[in-house]
Amino acid sequence: MNAPGIRAAWLAAAASIWLATLANLPLWRELEAVGLLRTPGGWLLAGALATVIAAALFALLSLLAWRWTLKPAICILLAVAGAGGYFMWTYHVLVNADMVVNVLQTDAAEAAGLLDVRMLPALLLLVLLPVVAVLKVPVRRLHPLRQAAHNAGGFAVALLVLVAVVLACYQPLASAMRNHKQLRYLMNPLNAVYAVGVVATAPLRRNGSQLEPIGLDAVAPAASGRPPLLMLVVGETARAANFGLNGYARPTTPRLAREAVVSFTDATSCGTSTAASLPCMFSHLGRAGYGTRRHDYGNLLDVLQQAGLAVLWLDNQSGCKGVCDRVPHASTVNRTDDGLCSDGECLDGVLLADLDQRIAALPAQRRTRGVVLVMHQIGSHGPAYHRRSPAALKQFLPECTSNNLQECSQQEVVNAYDNSILATDQFLAGAIGWLKGRQQAFDGALLYVSDHGESLGENRLYLHGLPYAIAPDVQKKVPWIGWFSPSYVQRVQLDVGCVRERTGRPVSHDDYFHSVLGLMQVRTRVYDAARDAYAPCRAIAPEAGKLVATPGRAAS
Repeated sequence: MNAPGIRAAWLAAAASIWLATLANLPLWRELEAVGLLRTPGGWLLAGALATVIAAALFALLSLLAWRWTLKPAICILLAVAGAGGYFMWTYHVLVNADMVVNVLQTDAAEAAGLLDVRMLPALLLLVLLPVVAVLKVPVRRLHPLRQAAHNAGGFAVALLVLVAVVLACYQPLASAMRNHKQLRYLMNPLNAVYAVGVVATAPLRRNGSQLEPIGLDAVAPAASGRPPLLMLVVGETARAANFGLNGYARPTTPRLAREAVVSFTDATSCGTSTAASLPCMFSHLGRAGYGTRRHDYGNLLDVLQQAGLAVLWLDNQSGCKGVCDRVPHASTVNRTDDGLCSDGECLDGVLLADLDQRIAALPAQRRTRGVVLVMHQIGSHGPAYHRRSPAALKQFLPECTSNNLQECSQQEVVNAYDNSILATDQFLAGAIGWLKGRQQAFDGALLYVSDHGESLGENRLYLHGLPYAIAPDVQKKVPWIGWFSPSYVQRVQLDVGCVRERTGRPVSHDDYFHSVLGLMQVRTRVYDAARDAYAPCRAIAPEAGKLVATPGRAAS
């Protein structure tokens, strides 16, 4: 005799309909925003989308409709859909593989910055209440063979419905997805399920897990006199449009404006999130090659270390995303410096603390050849922009102090963000000052490039992480700023005036790997002078194992 309760198929169907309708409020809002719900045909499109989502979810749950797996699977989908729905509704973000990687790699401090008490009603309605209902509903237990037949039948019916709806509504569905690509990333929770699958299978799409070394022939010239010290500052969430140096109306970079810096005004990032951009900008492959790579390769830091240079990564963020795994690295996570750190987070000034001791701890034989010091900022990481600047630098007021940016006016959001750029300006000026103070020991230079930009409410978009193909320029255009001491200019025979003349030309993260190798005069076959932003302005440029004159350019 069968145990009392409803059939597993009915519970799976109810959960699928719930998820396809109520959990997809961000999708319905977007359909309205792009004008697709203003005609009867648009409502038919919405109905077709809801049916497709429900059928796909029912097919998935049919495969899991067993005694020990059905309810846990439904509860997981409800939790994923509830959290995803809240963030898509609140910040207008989309869920794709890069976003899943960001979630997996975030730390407690970053996660806390996204939490808000206003999440509670959403999670209560979308997660807690339906989960309780699912757990309380008794499900009829069938003989395993009968249950297998029911599961197979449910899967087949769902697949038939899915195919029938797609074929019947193919033209409007295809047109909507082609013209509004963001819709495919709003189909909750299928977007998250698909993204997790992409992330989980990524290693399988590459040939093995062994790291492919690059630049094994790399050599840095032996230093005569003072060794070079190149400080690479990796910015966080800094968009080029809000830098005074790049023509922004507000004076967000007053200290850098007093330094002899050179700022490229058309620099493009490799991705729209730290997880995507950071490994890509340190790769030799460029954005297109990195996205389609079949192997995992060594990166810029590996090549610099192979060349005999001392390399050190200092992190004031949630980690280096694997970039610094094979070089010396340290984090500020546990620091408690007065005035700089509170509640488990530090302002970027903490990166300048104890630098002399950190450098002195590097191997002496490498230090005498040259030092590359990487500083990974907290920068303008959102949504808590107001926490990224000290009180003394809050020049633009009133600023948004809520993690729910939609509660604030767009001007308040921009004010808080611009104050964070002021803090970066102060930090970079302090780093340049530190380098100037060590000019008897090193020939110093600084290169500041951000990982990605940010949306501040334009077109109702906040934060970052949109798929690259549809992301607005503010998420992809980043600052690229260089400072070179006179002794460094002489060492690498760099014509700074030439660089200044070229600041309006496009550069990108694709050029970062080769530009750094060029600035450190590393000779290796992996170096490409055509992708070195500074090569046209140097009298000599490193190529495969030798130094070759750059035609038509002499050093100043």
